Amino acid sequence: MPAKIRYDAGAIALHWLIALAIAVQLTMGFSMTALRPGSFLQFQLYQAHKSVGMTILALSVLRLGWRLMHVPPPMPAAMPIWEQRLARINHAVLYILMLGMPLSGWAVVSASPLNIPTVLYDTVPLPHLPILSTLSNKKAVEPVLEGIHEAGAWILIALLVGHIAAAWRHHVLLRDDVLIRMLPRRFSNRL
Repeated sequence: MPAKIRYDAGAIALHWLIALAIAVQLTMGFSMTALRPGSFLQFQLYQAHKSVGMTILALSVLRLGWRLMHVPPPMPAAMPIWEQRLARINHAVLYILMLGMPLSGWAVVSASPLNIPTVLYDTVPLPHLPILSTLSNKKAVEPVLEGIHEAGAWILIALLVGHIAAAWRHHVLLRDDVLIRMLPRRFSNRL
């Protein structure tokens, strides 16, 4: 496949690193909330969830910067305008959520009356957000922020399902290069 219709290696690497981190993050998020409150395993998962969340935030900032400095390949000429617009909207909202979900999680932790410190990967302390950590009515604010974070997770899941379904539709039904151009070369050559 000619290089001009593929994403570059940096975009591909960041895409798949973020995708993997989000899959791990969603799995941890649902697992930790299903565990017995206050258990050691739940505490460990919450700490890991915060660490992966901040990693997603950092990778997403890098990905957005990369995207702004590198022109992506054009959408297929045969793709209808409505579908191109829908793809752009989906990508824009995914970027918003990739940045917003870690920030909303950080806000939840900062507004928690428990005031548990965050130490990323058991190494780097992450301070609480100043405004939220000093609130006098944390018990009223924390559930609102938790609701926003949870709603964001469900919206993210819906968008990811649509994103994956669209990629497979392009690959299996339409037989175009939309999926292949985001795959590393060693995988795209096999499809």
